[in-house]
Amino acid sequence: MKTVEIELNGYKIEMETGKLAKQAHGSIVMKVGETMVMATAVAEDKEREGRDFLPLTCDYQEKTWAAGRFPGGFFKREGRLTEAETLVSRMIDRPLRPKFPKGWLRETQIIASVISKDEIHPSDVMAITASSAALHISKIPFAGPLAGVRVGRVDGKLICNPTHPEIEESDIDIIVAGTKDAIVMVEGGAKFVSEKDMVEAIMFGHKSMQPLIEMQEELRKAVGVEKIDFEVVQPDPKIFDLVSGACLEELNKSLAIKEKISRYETLSKLKKETVAKINADRSEDEQIDAGAISTAYGNLKSHQMRKMILEDKVRIDGRRFNEIRPIACEVGYLPRTHGSAIFTRGETQSMVVITLGTRSDEQKIEGLNVDEWRKFLLHYNFPPFCVGEAKFLRGPGRREIGHGALARRGVTPIMPDWDDFPYTIRVVSDILESNGSSSMATVCGASLALMDAGVPTMDSVAGIAMGLVMEGDNYAVLSDILGDEDHMGDMDFKVIGTQKGVTAIQMDIKIGGINEEILTEALDQAKEGRLHILSKMVEEITEPRAELSKYAPRIITINIPVDKIRDVIGPGGKTIRSIVEQTGAKIDVDDEGRINVASPDQKAADAAIKMIRSFTAELEVGKFYMGRVVKIMDFGAFVEVLPGQDGLVHISQIANERIDAVRDVLSEGDEFLVEVLEIDRTGRVRLSRKTALGMNPADVLD
Repeated sequence: MKTVEIELNGYKIEMETGKLAKQAHGSIVMKVGETMVMATAVAEDKEREGRDFLPLTCDYQEKTWAAGRFPGGFFKREGRLTEAETLVSRMIDRPLRPKFPKGWLRETQIIASVISKDEIHPSDVMAITASSAALHISKIPFAGPLAGVRVGRVDGKLICNPTHPEIEESDIDIIVAGTKDAIVMVEGGAKFVSEKDMVEAIMFGHKSMQPLIEMQEELRKAVGVEKIDFEVVQPDPKIFDLVSGACLEELNKSLAIKEKISRYETLSKLKKETVAKINADRSEDEQIDAGAISTAYGNLKSHQMRKMILEDKVRIDGRRFNEIRPIACEVGYLPRTHGSAIFTRGETQSMVVITLGTRSDEQKIEGLNVDEWRKFLLHYNFPPFCVGEAKFLRGPGRREIGHGALARRGVTPIMPDWDDFPYTIRVVSDILESNGSSSMATVCGASLALMDAGVPTMDSVAGIAMGLVMEGDNYAVLSDILGDEDHMGDMDFKVIGTQKGVTAIQMDIKIGGINEEILTEALDQAKEGRLHILSKMVEEITEPRAELSKYAPRIITINIPVDKIRDVIGPGGKTIRSIVEQTGAKIDVDDEGRINVASPDQKAADAAIKMIRSFTAELEVGKFYMGRVVKIMDFGAFVEVLPGQDGLVHISQIANERIDAVRDVLSEGDEFLVEVLEIDRTGRVRLSRKTALGMNPADVLD
């Protein structure tokens, strides 16, 4: 067993190997405080024929027992990954995947498990570093090590790996992954932070992670095994030359087609023609494998795309490097929803719909250190028709969950305070057409739709996807990238923000990494593009609508004394259920005496509020109430004036004239106006009927 230790941000960090999971090809236990993450890496021994992709699986799982908790649900055991676990799994995968050599096609699996969890140290960022270490000490080929750190900022001071309490106070919360020389991934959010401050935070993270990288190198020297002798298979240059000679001129013409579908159809047809052309005059023994020709054709296509950008300074669709595609915005498209918008940018289109609900519609989020009710939901859907495909509809995959989470993180800072707008808000983005950054279209559409719904957002928010093509020292930063530019480029950099600053960021690098100069240029160019998109959005709607949709529930908030909550709820919830059944309104009561009454029908809401008021009202001497006789005695009648509150009308207070018997005038169930004469120290109420005789109830009742 080997253990290495360092100190970072005032806390000791330990990595050990050789004690747990020894049959895995690489196993690491990382410990900070009382939080421990075990990461394992395993690869199959042989390659499978016919495979042309890297089957890498990265899974992050939180064992609830690690924090001394039971899992939720009927079965009381861990099941499929939660949304939070899925998002961390993606954060592990994204920086590690590009570090495997091209041609490595063996099944490879990384599992990061939280095996102990305290209430101070986050485990998600630890999983990135531990997974890298498990790969680095193993026999699996891996161009590492790399590390991940979280960067926060409290009172203007940057902090590496802030604790949970520090994160709550921070206006920056980003995770940065990198190698010794470069940054390879960024993920996180901020509260309207400037581009300059974001660059400073990212570079601070890269500098802070260096001790974690040195730890892994030390472990590798001590216990690392010999790497598998794996030779990257280079494409046959002769086949590449054959393909180039057969189709280069037509390929360049095809790449110049601006419209995606036409370009794809032409390129696909050209590939088939190229295979046929190369093998046309060859004997059966001399035929070149169609797969090898297709691979060479793909490499040539990528080479020519990149050449167009770096040498000819021309993008596929003819735009300038910083030019944004045409934008169209429309709000209120769907008549029966609470809010809707259609955002179209080039060949990417998102239809976003808002649904307003009550407290009962909140989503419960459970985790090792999280137990909250989420009032703002954002869901992203990517149906197959949006890219012209026909596939089975399944539940949301990791990509859909990740894109939705990124959009939600970017939109959250502009959302109103729940006390001011007590609605549960669900945003659903359906991508209707896709050719580049549908997640950023989701952000723009969500901002528009929220305003259309009358949600009092603080500002408009927009997102943009940036790309990079780099060969040596020659590079180009591209704004609003197409799908092809994402696929053949070296960076996918998404930036979300308002006019005030950045609210969320996500960056993935396919090359070794990027430096501060490129990062700064990309963020500055992203700001230019974001402000352009925002200017187009405000042409459609400048501020939230003053009124909610007539189909949205009206929520009216009233406050009652805490000691009256039980009166509104009633025994076993009987009273509140009765109010709901009689009025049809939704009623939510919290522990502080705040009651939200929701109904699309104002009359129903008013009726529910009146009933609640009647259950919580306090009797006042000298005021008049409508009462109902509940019991008759020889000396008078007991009259209920408020729910659960009654008083005595003495026989002398029933009529102006003397009466011999109460029943000569009153019967049980009679209703009439009474005045409160007295409330004694014990709470007994004395009422009078005769002082109210002849009065019009409408004149004296509230």
